Amino acid sequence: AGMEGSGDASRADWRLAVWTLCSVLLPVLITAWCSFQRSRRQLLIRDIFRKSKHDWHYTDLFGQPSYCCVCAQHILRGAFCGCCGLRVSERCLKKADQRFLCKEIMMRGTAGAPSSMPHHWIRGNVPLCSCCVVCKQQCGTQPKLCDYRCVWCQYTVHDECMMDCLRTEDCTFGEFKDLIIPPYYLSTINQMRKEKRTSYEKVVPYCRKHWMPVIVLANTRSGNNMGETLLGEFKMLLNPVQVFDLSKIAPAKALQLCTWLPCNAVRVLVCGGDGTVGWVLDAIDEMKIKGQERYIPQVAILPLGTGNDLSNTLGWGAGYAGEVPVEQILRNVMEADGITLDRWKVQVTNKGYYSLRKPKVFTMNNYFSIGPDALMALNFHAHREKTPSLFSSRIINKAVYFFYGTKDCLVQECKDLNKKLELELDGERIELPNLEGIIVLNIGYWGGGCRLWEGMGDEPYPLGRHDDGLLEVVGVHGSFHCAQIQVKLANPVRLGQAHTVRLILKSSKMPMQVDGEPWAQGPCTVTITHKTHALMLYHSGEQTDDDDASSLSE
Repeated sequence: AGMEGSGDASRADWRLAVWTLCSVLLPVLITAWCSFQRSRRQLLIRDIFRKSKHDWHYTDLFGQPSYCCVCAQHILRGAFCGCCGLRVSERCLKKADQRFLCKEIMMRGTAGAPSSMPHHWIRGNVPLCSCCVVCKQQCGTQPKLCDYRCVWCQYTVHDECMMDCLRTEDCTFGEFKDLIIPPYYLSTINQMRKEKRTSYEKVVPYCRKHWMPVIVLANTRSGNNMGETLLGEFKMLLNPVQVFDLSKIAPAKALQLCTWLPCNAVRVLVCGGDGTVGWVLDAIDEMKIKGQERYIPQVAILPLGTGNDLSNTLGWGAGYAGEVPVEQILRNVMEADGITLDRWKVQVTNKGYYSLRKPKVFTMNNYFSIGPDALMALNFHAHREKTPSLFSSRIINKAVYFFYGTKDCLVQECKDLNKKLELELDGERIELPNLEGIIVLNIGYWGGGCRLWEGMGDEPYPLGRHDDGLLEVVGVHGSFHCAQIQVKLANPVRLGQAHTVRLILKSSKMPMQVDGEPWAQGPCTVTITHKTHALMLYHSGEQTDDDDASSLSE
């Protein structure tokens, strides 16, 4: 009986051990199996994304009620096409990719020179508050996959209002027909180029009077990281071939599209900070060197950077955070007026032992400075290079600038600049008062929205312009003085206006910057001379400065 009891106990212990092992291993095996299936599913999805002509993106949660375009079921997550707007569940992705065509950037297999194309209708998930083009009633109101949208003209039609004539009639390209490059135009020009014909004047819409095709260049790494979202929204409204991601393609290459389009008609929308705008303007200067001057576009700005002073000067605002719909941005580009912007050559020639090196040459659009604001920019850039992930927000960027400005108020690293520097305006030497910094301005705004040359606006002075071939030169007493000017509690030390500015740094090392690109510089001579003009677009509807807004309202 004792042996039987011990045998039962050992069997019970064995069963307990087995069940314990199963209870531990089973969740582990289930988790491993689910993880394997998820990885396999993600690989399949990525493979479909890579091979597809659609611009597929995956999302864990759609921003509005959505229905799968294949099975018509309500879906919370899945894939969507950034060009045509299709939405689909994971399990239907392959079917949708095979069944539905995306936006065609160039028509293929067409005989002759087509001058029109039919609507490209997509069913379901129409934009909120859209109206039927037939009955003028709201579309997309039913909780199911319903109604149609044309991916080119953005017209929407109820299921019951969709007629055979709408399926076959020519698409008008809607409100933005003057900005869109039609697929049939590109196919015709491509064929003519193969045949070495250059008489594009009779090609539609080349021959249309008001056609002003737009090219969108977006820097997805600028400021508040909105570039990715904007790329998708512009691809939905325009031909995807018109929209470029500057993190994947250089501006010089993207701008070659201008050579396919009418002379002096193209408009470029740069989505990024002032640095991105400068990059694009440099690429446009390269076009002039290549003999492509007649294809030079006019440039508009959607400010995504931190400072955005050039954008502010040209009326496009101090920063974009999604508050204006993309449709309104395109309307602003259409209505904007053409102006010119002076661009300047900044040559830095080292002294002494370092003079054997080639002079550093920069192109300036906004301003050059030496002193406390350049020191703030230098410290900011040094920290951003160490930890770039921390500097993805415009607010954080400005807070860091504020920190370094406050620090410099206490330390005063740039004091007695007037003893270390000589200034010449158009060859005439200027006697300098006690200063910590000198700023040479080409545009009205400086330091993220301050009208530096105007100051408090209580003194008579010649107005500064960005197209008069003159530079405005001012001095500041330090970081605290800069802060006072920004809130209109002080005026700058106005040193004069000139066509040529020369600064001679006689001793020590000082921080310098050109358009927000800072460096530490030893003894040198800085010469600023006029280089060229850029064709820009001015939007009169956006004002940041309170006085400007009040004067406009009057």
